[in-house]
Amino acid sequence: MLDKVMDSMAEALADVQDGATILIGGFGIAGIPTELVCALLDQGARELTIVNNNGGDGPIGLSQLIAARRVRKLVSSYARSVGKAGNAEAFATEYHAGRIELECVPQGIMAERMRAAAAGNGPFFTPTGYGTLLAEGKETRVIDGRGYVLEQPLAGDFGLVRALHGDRWGNLTFNKAERNFNPVVAMASRVAVAQVEAVVPLGAIDPEGVQLPGIFVQRVVRREGGR
Repeated sequence: MLDKVMDSMAEALADVQDGATILIGGFGIAGIPTELVCALLDQGARELTIVNNNGGDGPIGLSQLIAARRVRKLVSSYARSVGKAGNAEAFATEYHAGRIELECVPQGIMAERMRAAAAGNGPFFTPTGYGTLLAEGKETRVIDGRGYVLEQPLAGDFGLVRALHGDRWGNLTFNKAERNFNPVVAMASRVAVAQVEAVVPLGAIDPEGVQLPGIFVQRVVRREGGR
């Protein structure tokens, strides 16, 4: 019987190895799988490459992982800290101390790089970033008079996502804006782990209402305090 539901977040992340690339869903504070990120902190893996739209979303979660010096490199679009709204103070501290590497990627390009990995495609050309610092060290071409930058697919060893409902086959639904980077993060990862508010019986999610098919999800775990 196919059953992807795990007993705990610790079990779901037990095989994360040092040096792994971890894709994390969410945008701002919407759809961030905070409990899974905290479980990753408890798990102990080090030298991680983290791919996340933000450089931190408050004092809990990714900021803790960075402050604990468990992240070697951050791939992000919005790794900044501006007062209370920035929420990336830990990243700023570690970056200015030279203890963490940053790869700044335009938001749409980050999504497209993950989509390319999910589809099994190779590199692609985009005009975004051409003629800027973001193009340094990358192949560029001028095609029909327009400049392009070659970007690489972005795959993860593990993908951490947040969803509203999941069943034992891994089919997911999301709550409004939580359906942002989460689906493509799961699709681009070798092992996608979904924290859900509720594990529902098979058939409870109408087939037309499945927002991410279970073929892209390897593990489902109910958030502590969820239904």
